[in-house]
Amino acid sequence: MDNQVIFFDIGKLLLASFVGGAIGFEREAHGQAAGFRTYLIVGIASCLMMMLSLHMEELFRYLAVDKSVVRLDPGRLASYAIVSMGFLGAGAIIKGKGSVRGLTTAAGLWSVTGIGLAIGAGYIMPSIVTAVIIIASLYFAPPMRALSHRRIFTVLTVKAITSEGLLSRVKAILADHQGITLQFVNYHRDVASNIVTYRLRLHHGDEGPKHWSDIIKRLSLLPEMKEVSWEESDVP
Repeated sequence: MDNQVIFFDIGKLLLASFVGGAIGFEREAHGQAAGFRTYLIVGIASCLMMMLSLHMEELFRYLAVDKSVVRLDPGRLASYAIVSMGFLGAGAIIKGKGSVRGLTTAAGLWSVTGIGLAIGAGYIMPSIVTAVIIIASLYFAPPMRALSHRRIFTVLTVKAITSEGLLSRVKAILADHQGITLQFVNYHRDVASNIVTYRLRLHHGDEGPKHWSDIIKRLSLLPEMKEVSWEESDVP
């Protein structure tokens, strides 16, 4: 292997690490566990695997097909790299009660694996274009998402001493905030302590959380109130 080939291979590794690190930097800025270092390692490692797969074919190319039992497929290592990335991607996905988080990070890891393999195979320009599109989509996604009307589902839990008209007063407080819709109410009463618990299932837009401080403050001022909390709800 001459020096020109060695420098070209080193350049591939550096490019793969740069591309992976650039995409991972954006993920780390969003607080994801898989960030700059993870993406950089995945990018450079997948590039190395592709180069190794191609080099193995070159090492045994001299063997005659009809006289040797050695059979090599240059794409085999690459295919296994893509499949094995699914395990790492699954570890980046966290399922909440109402949403699945980490899909973008998992998709990014899978994409960086493909980019690294492509760089290792010598597809430099397509790899760069792919990386630029992915990075641009990650950085410009938040402004685009602001244009959409995403619905958020929440459960508001209220514990209070049983009294006449308590639920009506809670509903009135919620009704004063536009964009918050009450879907269903679960009821539970502890007869011994005379404590009633309401679980109100709500849905609202992205602006909904802005109202929570005022809602909690007004609910806390009710004389019967003992406890107020809210949590993420299942998506129907």
